[in-house]
Amino acid sequence: MANPGYGKRSAPDQRPRGERDFAHLPPREAAVAAYIDRLPDGSDVSVKTLARWLPYGQCALRTALNKLQAAGHLRRGRECVTTDEVMLWVTRTFFSRTARDDAWWAAFTRGDVPQEEPQRPTRSRAFVLLAALGRTAPALTLSAAECASLEPQVSEWFARGATEAELLHALTDGLPVPVHHAASLLRRRLTDKLPPPRPAPERRTVLLSLECGECRAPGSPEALAGGLCGPCRGEALDAPTGPPGAVPTGGVQERMASVRAGLVPRSDRTAWSRGRRR
Repeated sequence: MANPGYGKRSAPDQRPRGERDFAHLPPREAAVAAYIDRLPDGSDVSVKTLARWLPYGQCALRTALNKLQAAGHLRRGRECVTTDEVMLWVTRTFFSRTARDDAWWAAFTRGDVPQEEPQRPTRSRAFVLLAALGRTAPALTLSAAECASLEPQVSEWFARGATEAELLHALTDGLPVPVHHAASLLRRRLTDKLPPPRPAPERRTVLLSLECGECRAPGSPEALAGGLCGPCRGEALDAPTGPPGAVPTGGVQERMASVRAGLVPRSDRTAWSRGRRR
């Protein structure tokens, strides 16, 4: 895992995972993408860390990540996390199982994510936990109808900040022997052990800027087509960069000579010039 606030971040509104999610990529890039896709958010996806777990060197992984970026699966960026006490820039790598174009990533940075086509409904987190209870405690095996009946109560636990581990402990710890009616027992425990609402997390303001995947220069999404800035894509700069009045590198010596000459008084400059001629 990366340091808190850093590492992988999953893009929203992705399609369900399938066997051919990365079939359009070369084998190496497909393998790297499938590995990153299964990592939890917050995982360290730097080249050095990936090289410790994947059978590729750092140079090969850097090339693979750049190709995933060009294919629309990955973007690197920074977010300004602001609280009442501190303002901190954190570096994050955003990954999308579903390939996105530059327009989608630009909308993502503005907080205006386009809506995907409606997906087929999936089972809720609460229903999945209830359906799998029988694997942890066989006496608590439920039917589909019983899972649907208890689903709202489990969802309320999740809404109050409870984790799967806390729910499993509350539902399976100290079971009577035998369990005569699993659904009734679970309904009673879900009611009696319901935790109080947890305080909402501290609000924060987040501003996102993307970075060039090659030179890491920050820029707007429109300027980072394919995740690369213009110079890294081979485009010539329209004008030299730098503060107003800056001179090209080749003219620095001439400019400094003229500045030095301007610092010497006229009489001293004449004597100095005569001495140079002698």
